[in-house]
Amino acid sequence: MKYNRLSLAAWLTLSAGSAFAHVGEHGQASFFSGFGHPLGGLDHLLAMLAVGLFAARQVGVSRLAVPLAFVLAMLAGAGLSALGVELPVVEAGIAASVLVFGLLIAFLVRLPAVVALPLVGVFALFHGHAHHTEMGDGSLFAYVAGFAIATALLHAAGFVIARWVPDSRAGLIAKRVAGAGIAGAGAVLLGG
Repeated sequence: MKYNRLSLAAWLTLSAGSAFAHVGEHGQASFFSGFGHPLGGLDHLLAMLAVGLFAARQVGVSRLAVPLAFVLAMLAGAGLSALGVELPVVEAGIAASVLVFGLLIAFLVRLPAVVALPLVGVFALFHGHAHHTEMGDGSLFAYVAGFAIATALLHAAGFVIARWVPDSRAGLIAKRVAGAGIAGAGAVLLGG
């Protein structure tokens, strides 16, 4: 049973796909194009799963506050983009989020909320800004609702996977390996 859980967790982490995000602007923004944006690129997908994996390691209210802070700050980042406010190095910020979240998972880090929430929030601004920048024409509300819901579901998936894998020796090794894999992908994205 433990082997099946570890295999499934590893498979879900590694089968994220080989697509990179930001393959071009969406033609007509809708709920479905917004929903698909976080799923369509390795950088967003890994970062959002990693937030859930990281949140599961936290204690108390931080378990829910970390993913919630990400979604809210991501919406703020989309709002900044909608207002025409440019953020520097958006793509590098997104890639760095994958690297940092992967390292936090690999080293089984627990952070106090006063550190975790701003850290997650800053990275989420970049993700939200990128989501909106690639929106195209259409309904802003529907598009934003789509990517916010997809993000929350990816956080939940990461959280469930992390809680499902036991904190046994083998489970902790699996979590560390998953975190290292995410961090490695972040390093590649950052270097690319």
